[in-house]
Amino acid sequence: MNWNKIFKKIFLISILFYIEIATSFSDRTYMEKDFSSDDKIPISARLSNNLSKYKSMQEFDNQINSFLRKWDITGASVALVKDGKLIYAKGFGYANKEQKEEVQPKHIFRIASVSKLITATAIMKMVEQKEISLTDTVFGQNGILNDSIYLDIRDKRVKNITIQNLLDHSAGFSKRYGDPMFKYQTISKKIHKDLPLKSDDVISYVLKYRKLGFAPGTKKKYSNLGYAILGKVIEKKSETCYEDYVLANILNPIGIYDMHIGKSNKDEKFDNEVVYYGLKGEKKVLSCFGSGELVPKYYGGNPIELLGSAGGWVASPAEIMKFIVAIDGNNNSKDILSPQTIKKMTYPRKGNGPYGWTGTNAKGEWWRTGTLSGTSALVKRQENGISWVFVMNSTAKKGAKFPVQINKTMINAISTVKKWPVYNLFDYYEPKSKELVLVKNAI
Repeated sequence: MNWNKIFKKIFLISILFYIEIATSFSDRTYMEKDFSSDDKIPISARLSNNLSKYKSMQEFDNQINSFLRKWDITGASVALVKDGKLIYAKGFGYANKEQKEEVQPKHIFRIASVSKLITATAIMKMVEQKEISLTDTVFGQNGILNDSIYLDIRDKRVKNITIQNLLDHSAGFSKRYGDPMFKYQTISKKIHKDLPLKSDDVISYVLKYRKLGFAPGTKKKYSNLGYAILGKVIEKKSETCYEDYVLANILNPIGIYDMHIGKSNKDEKFDNEVVYYGLKGEKKVLSCFGSGELVPKYYGGNPIELLGSAGGWVASPAEIMKFIVAIDGNNNSKDILSPQTIKKMTYPRKGNGPYGWTGTNAKGEWWRTGTLSGTSALVKRQENGISWVFVMNSTAKKGAKFPVQINKTMINAISTVKKWPVYNLFDYYEPKSKELVLVKNAI
């Protein structure tokens, strides 16, 4: 037996062991990066919380954990990009509290109205390809949606609504009688149609029975319905379903493979989707599926499938950031839209909003919020090359205003980081070396 060779091997393994320990608590990630030719593995499926354990971001982690405790948030996930590189993707709290399953980067969440940014991008892609124009009218015999189900129009001003009006919320739809996307019980009775409703049902109901709140293009009023209509425009012009078009023309081409239109019921959630939680004592509502049951808003009360292009997507923060860097206008990575189109989407207009984004300002900050029962999300592009997303699986105590609290916390947490990691987790693949895997397991 060659004892010299054995001792050398033990020594080598020991050195690797301590290198890995040192790496996990430094500003390097837990394992060395390895690059694979298999680019169809979802980014989030390749990552773990261990890969974002950085000494310089320990206080950042502390502030996020404190935020969850303060607001009684069951679970959350954060991803951060700097100069086009995904340098941080980490989960906090529980994806499933009952089973003590911790949130990891692989988990997907409902992103609510962040979905509108995806829809706006798809529409602007069609504009670039000259399939539609921003000035195209949507309704009436000469409109894009000139199918018979859309031709019974009460308010003739509807025929003046353009694609741009839908994008910037200036189409004239108001919430005087409530948001029609959530008035499924009322609409179902009025049109004598069983639940669940489809977007066609809601759109045709509004056209037939409601008047516009103002003339198209004269002011702004936030509208979920407007983005549901944009989803139908995409379907009409592409001759395919909305989700399939977005996957094939927007998401898959930039390496995103784990975004989907979500489901309303818990038993239909995706395998890696988090469980959602409401407020203590929150009242139940009638099921959007017409069963007559009283259900939680976050499971069967909010019609996720109906919201679709206005608020139905589920995604992981890592893949959301992959999407953001493809439309952020920075030079660090290739965008899926032209610089002119991105400028048009984000130009801060007085009176009317940007396209898809909640807001933008002259400093170069762009943000998109999303809130439903069971979730709240905020995506932000800062002017300093940093972009981030925070999403959670609990009902926000302040409702649609809760992203303000998220923003404050993230700004404070980011300010504590004096040294940023240098790795790009977008390009991370699990090392294939068996020897390294053994060392990792030993740790």
